[in-house]
Amino acid sequence: MSSNDHSNPPQGPATRYAVVSFPESREAAAARRQAFPYRFPRDPRSLGGHFSVQENARRLLRFFYFERRLAQALGSWTLAIPEFEVKVETGRHIFYHADAANTLRTRLNEQEQSLKTVDAFRDPSIDRFIDEMLSAADAPELLAGAHQVAGRALCLAYRHHIDLTDSVTDAPTIRAMRRILLDYEPMLEWADAALTAYVDGGVDESRLAAWRWHLQQLLGSIGGISGADAPVAPPSRLRIADKPYERGTAPHRDARFVTFHHTGDYNVADGKERFPKDTYENLRLRFIRTQRDEVDAIEAFGTFLWDIRFLDFKAEYDLARITWDEARHTEIGHRALLASGYDPYELPNRLTGSTCRGPMEPAYAMAEINLFGEVGVLKTINSLIDKARDENDTVLAHVADFIRSDERTHVRKGQHILRCMTHMGNQELELKTRELFTECLISLGAITTDMDLFTVSREDLEHLVGE
Repeated sequence: MSSNDHSNPPQGPATRYAVVSFPESREAAAARRQAFPYRFPRDPRSLGGHFSVQENARRLLRFFYFERRLAQALGSWTLAIPEFEVKVETGRHIFYHADAANTLRTRLNEQEQSLKTVDAFRDPSIDRFIDEMLSAADAPELLAGAHQVAGRALCLAYRHHIDLTDSVTDAPTIRAMRRILLDYEPMLEWADAALTAYVDGGVDESRLAAWRWHLQQLLGSIGGISGADAPVAPPSRLRIADKPYERGTAPHRDARFVTFHHTGDYNVADGKERFPKDTYENLRLRFIRTQRDEVDAIEAFGTFLWDIRFLDFKAEYDLARITWDEARHTEIGHRALLASGYDPYELPNRLTGSTCRGPMEPAYAMAEINLFGEVGVLKTINSLIDKARDENDTVLAHVADFIRSDERTHVRKGQHILRCMTHMGNQELELKTRELFTECLISLGAITTDMDLFTVSREDLEHLVGE
């Protein structure tokens, strides 16, 4: 009720206690209220909810863990997803789940849970569910498990929690969950549409339905998302019992792409020059193609998130955000190619970076993309933006301006992430990274075997990998 309307006496348990109200004071209050000119909207909320602070925190901690695990889990599949749209959208969803985890983590800290305690929380039953979900046979099964089972269940759990918790005393939790649901609604809607596209394109719908039922039974056997539901019987056999889950190491693309990994040079891959080497047109097209091929950066940062899981929450969160940024860069490149008159699929897609990074230890893979790739972009992007403006190339100047700010942020955040991955100093890390990538490039045929491993410069590596 509003602050100027107290005509109704309190109801419920509070009426057990004696009320000492002086008639003259009540009449005077009524007169003042009547004379008050403003009639503000009534507040329909009332005190009372199903959860104590302790039970609220127990549920939020479980929600947090599901969200953290889903971000990690989707990251582990970024190499293995072939379809372009699904890979890009997954890069976005990784951050949605990480951001939900971060929001819940903050609320837990407000409810007297230390961040150290929250970050150290583990639940083997949830881990088993996530590992089984990751044992999907292909990308359609992954989407069915991650979105139509886990995602829908989380969405429903949040809505139930909003309805059941105290709308006054626990308003911060309600606000946090409503913010999370803003991402869930388009995410689940997209997943349903994507699975419809898979089925329309020939994927067996009955197989997906059987997989959904299998995962729903497994989720039900652990008390559901909240852990408070009556457990049901688990599935009789889990895939992970036959083969424990391991992330893929090789990058996949769908049938619309022509790919190459033997060079970082687009002209070499194309077999001929589209424009003379030093012309603005060549620099422009190379930059736009590089952004479209940032699909390999979705793969890189997504797999790093999986590979360093539980080492440091901030590093995980930053990796998830960078993965989303790289998904946007990929979209930028794709749309800029369309705006420039190309069919994006007519231009071969470079797999050189992902082919080398996929099986590599994460510290060296991260060093390559952060210390060489992103730093390399920052060396040239200022002059490219200046040239674009001189040429009145509004498309390139616009997109490159945003990409520049992203890459500066990535280089800065990357230092903390690298410190979580390795105790090596920068000089030692750079040298080892150059050595490992030189070996990989030799194996791919990008450079000849008669080169001394330690003579490949930073600039050579930036050019040969192509970032």
